[in-house]
Amino acid sequence: MSIVVTGATGHLGRHVIAQLLERVPAEEITAVVRDKAKGAEFAERGVRLAVADYNAPDTFDGLFSAGDKVLLISGNEFDKGRVAQHQVVIDAAKAAGVALLAYTSAPGTLTATLADDHRATEEAVLASGLPYSLLRNGWYHENYTENLAPVLAHDAVVTAAGEGRVSSAARADYAAAAVAVLTGEGHENTTYELGGDVAWGFAEYAAELSARTGRTISYQSVSGETLKGILAGAGLPDALAEMLVGVDASIARDELVVPGGELSKLIGRPTTPLAVAVEEGLKG
Repeated sequence: MSIVVTGATGHLGRHVIAQLLERVPAEEITAVVRDKAKGAEFAERGVRLAVADYNAPDTFDGLFSAGDKVLLISGNEFDKGRVAQHQVVIDAAKAAGVALLAYTSAPGTLTATLADDHRATEEAVLASGLPYSLLRNGWYHENYTENLAPVLAHDAVVTAAGEGRVSSAARADYAAAAVAVLTGEGHENTTYELGGDVAWGFAEYAAELSARTGRTISYQSVSGETLKGILAGAGLPDALAEMLVGVDASIARDELVVPGGELSKLIGRPTTPLAVAVEEGLKG
């Protein structure tokens, strides 16, 4: 039996592997990677590497074994048919008869097109008949704090989200939830709506940045069309810009406010405050 993590060298996957190593022996962990060299640090710690690609179904043949617990981390290649990519993993997991298939999804309240692939993948997971756990991850702090250069260049936070609020949390928090499910008991056939303990608005975010930098950083809410133009001017493809504008529209409707505190309950501690992520982001 192994705990298998796909997309292991991605931002979330690295957190998951690191936290698994704190809980279980390295030889019980399999990291699925596309580039073996990028997984070298895992191999050095005794983690088994499996080289496979969502876009090459045959690379998943025989990768899983009966009794494995598998974490399917959603792909980020929006232009390559993510549902079909995820189906490759689901089919391989079904063929092996794994003990649990966990999937990193999106909040059930989210109606933006970003959620469409997640809803379709959830349907595929349920149709497989495998024991499952749907980890409906809310927004990550790092979606905003990892690249603060544009904000600091213009002293402005610009969104099309109006007065909407976000229950974000740190990637490490969502990784901890996945680890809790993969290493714990009783998580078969569960759905978790996961988000940060505190919902915040962008005026508060701008105020936090101002306090941390000693500068006056404003919050500017613009129309979706205006934001799309800004994103296109920054070099984002039209489809991606459209998707991000759609997310902001959902935020304006409070669709990324995740009540219930399921994330902190699952990980056994409060979620990471936004202020901590801002501090880290400013260091980077």
